[in-house]
Amino acid sequence: MFLNGEAKMALEAALPGYLLGRRWFGGKAKQIASVEIVEAMPLRYEADGAYIVIIQVNYRDGEPQRYVLPLAVDRDSDGVRQPGSVVTRVELADEHGEVEQTNLVDATFDTDFTLGLLDSVRSSLQLKTGSGEIRAWHRLPVQASDTSEGELKASVMGAEQSNTSIKYGDRYILKLFRRLEEGTSPELEFGRYLGRRGFANTPPLVGAIEYQVDSEEALTLAILQRFVRNEGDAWSFTLRALEGYYERVAQHQVDGSDQMKEGTQLLDAAGGEIAEGMPSAIGDYVDWARLLGRRTGELHVALGSATEDDAFEPKPFTRDYQDSLYTAMQDLTKQAFGMLRYKLGTLPAEARAEAVALMEKEGEVAARFEPLKERPIAALRTRCHGDYHLGQVLFTGDDFMIIDFEGEPVRSLAERRRMHSPLKDVAGMLRSYHYAAYFGLLEYMSGHGEMPVEETARLEAWARVWQLGVSAAYLGEYLATVQDAGIVPESRDDLQVVLDAHLLEKAVYELIYELNNRPDWVHIPLQGILQLVR
Repeated sequence: MFLNGEAKMALEAALPGYLLGRRWFGGKAKQIASVEIVEAMPLRYEADGAYIVIIQVNYRDGEPQRYVLPLAVDRDSDGVRQPGSVVTRVELADEHGEVEQTNLVDATFDTDFTLGLLDSVRSSLQLKTGSGEIRAWHRLPVQASDTSEGELKASVMGAEQSNTSIKYGDRYILKLFRRLEEGTSPELEFGRYLGRRGFANTPPLVGAIEYQVDSEEALTLAILQRFVRNEGDAWSFTLRALEGYYERVAQHQVDGSDQMKEGTQLLDAAGGEIAEGMPSAIGDYVDWARLLGRRTGELHVALGSATEDDAFEPKPFTRDYQDSLYTAMQDLTKQAFGMLRYKLGTLPAEARAEAVALMEKEGEVAARFEPLKERPIAALRTRCHGDYHLGQVLFTGDDFMIIDFEGEPVRSLAERRRMHSPLKDVAGMLRSYHYAAYFGLLEYMSGHGEMPVEETARLEAWARVWQLGVSAAYLGEYLATVQDAGIVPESRDDLQVVLDAHLLEKAVYELIYELNNRPDWVHIPLQGILQLVR
């Protein structure tokens, strides 16, 4: 048994090194003091020796964190293993008492285990553990097999994320939450709530696996959703559209008369018709942006409805909330500019000039948040998606499905469950359009060799045209959808204040993220902030 004696000690000693290589592990910036196994819950299925293991990571500084790490004994130690599946090698006694070395693997790569997770939801498994109970349940019928192909095939989806997703044929997606926090996952909360509200543009919640300790609020281990057939996420769909767009403008298939006037404000563009000629330049993507604006608005109307669920009951803006929002935005700005100064010398040369230009505007950036605390704002705070961008939307071929309601993974569960203006989500999507426009341009230019400076400047101008046109189409349809719901400010001035603050906040947050993770992308938020304060 690998959870007892020397095998357990060897496993705990090996876990720090393993965790540091996992994307879902959120403590890479901290120094690990130790890792201990605090709970091991056997999952009943055909092959024995697999457990849902809860580990506690203790740090030199800061509070410990708990993670879910399903473990199984490798039945084929000499076989080819997927990257990241092998946790460590341990010595175990076989059924004859002979000691042999074998692999311990992340059990999400074990087919029997993943099918066991599905079956636990189907059968509403109730399992006593050392300190609590596992409770699985379903709200929609669960099929454990495909009538034409037999047993549903289980496979871990794509690259690692902050959670692990397992696909079961073309029927279900199970999301296993790696970071274990006190309370119900927002993903589970949103699934239940939106299901009751009849919101059709998110995958239906089928069931969940929870971990109950005493009388505390149940902790979410996993959720099961219906699989939605799709053609990839909206980010990939958008980049494909941009490839054709840049090809057209590069070949002068459109001319300068299609461009919006320099200095056009987003709310002005959203409130009227897109400039004459714009649809011919951008193509039918304008209609897709409108559709996504409508779906976003419908989501927010559902979230802003009066409800018997206290966790979703909308709340008004208050001066205290506005003050706290202002303070948080100012603190974020100080952090971003401090980091920018510290890392200036390490930035790519093309981004350094923009960084210097932005540092000269630090006071102006900070001042842009002032209107938030200068006036009372009549609007509502609601639960929001919290991490809304093109990568969080699936494109089905004729519609969009909104996914991943966990919020920003770096924030605590309590922060992710807080209520904000729905315009926070809108700002996230508008910033995503900016990212797409300029990342798509970089992709196009990288495939066409070195370009003259004049041509690069011309294409960058067209990137701004696309960004403003698509953003206006999205925002205009969104505002039309929510206009009678009372969830965004009715006053245009108040609407401008809240939207501008969240757009700038998001761009500043992106600057911090790119400085820490992708310096080659830092020019995108730099450019975005400069556009917002010009």
